[in-house]
Amino acid sequence: MLVLSPLCFSVSASGSNDSPIAIVIHGGAGTIKRELMSDEMEDRYREVLAEAIESGYQILKNDGSSTDAVIATITLLEDSPLFNAGHGAVFNHDGNIELDASIMQGGDLNAGAVAAVSRVKNPITLALAVLEHSPHVMLVGEGAEMFAQQQGIGLVPNEYFKTERRRLQLEEILAKEKSASLSKTASNALLAAYRFDEKKLGTVGAVAIDKRGNIAAGTSTGGMTNKRFGRVGDVPVIGAGTYADNNSCGISATGHGEYFIRAAVAHDICARMEYKGISLQQAQDEVVQDKLVKMNGSGGVIGVDKDANVSFSFNSLGMYRASIDKDGVRQVKIFKDD
Repeated sequence: MLVLSPLCFSVSASGSNDSPIAIVIHGGAGTIKRELMSDEMEDRYREVLAEAIESGYQILKNDGSSTDAVIATITLLEDSPLFNAGHGAVFNHDGNIELDASIMQGGDLNAGAVAAVSRVKNPITLALAVLEHSPHVMLVGEGAEMFAQQQGIGLVPNEYFKTERRRLQLEEILAKEKSASLSKTASNALLAAYRFDEKKLGTVGAVAIDKRGNIAAGTSTGGMTNKRFGRVGDVPVIGAGTYADNNSCGISATGHGEYFIRAAVAHDICARMEYKGISLQQAQDEVVQDKLVKMNGSGGVIGVDKDANVSFSFNSLGMYRASIDKDGVRQVKIFKDD
């Protein structure tokens, strides 16, 4: 007679061969001060962050893929006027909205990205279409929108993305530009004001690991207020704003994109884990708290490693963030002292 050991029976009955699941999200990092935010606004941010991460977690819990979880989560954040992505994104210098997004899968290192699109309701879904249905990694502008139409992804007028809150932010910066003299002192003051405003904004992103151990990372943004000349930041640049590798981790970044591109932030974190054998938290801190700080770069990152550990690191005053770890523990945070 065949006798099964308790261990064998437990594995078969409980399905414990599944890898642990986890998900982490952000809604941007920057100059986020508790004293400048009303209780009502804080509650709104926390509610949307909680709703978004729960939507992704339920997909993971029901055997869905990490890619599907990331797409669902970011789509919800893109639809919220609270964040600088999709509806509610910041205005460029001409008073229009230009959007960037990317997604990467850690299993095969496949990725898709779009930049400077102005009519795609949810840019993260177009980034996924590029990943799944295009031989390319990044499509931009009108060409990306032509591809969207071919893929049956609906387009919306640019007006859909515009909100009064973001319009006022642009008008404030333009007024400062108009009143500033050409003196070096005034020019430096204007630059400081511009950067301060930019630091109050951010992107949205999500990283997840599913029951098959596959990691996916995605990021979406409207970029910088008052940006010009078709400026594109780190979000659609694979290895800068987004990266995923099942051998190490998945990362989504937010902050001053020029520095994140120059430092290859997302890839560098994963590489440090793999090459140095250090933890996700240590790798994040080495890049965000040391490397970026030395470059005067501001922002933060979220991540999930191959063992489903979640981690945050940011060098700004706050970062909208939430996570559900491998033990099902939920957290939603905004300020540095949360």
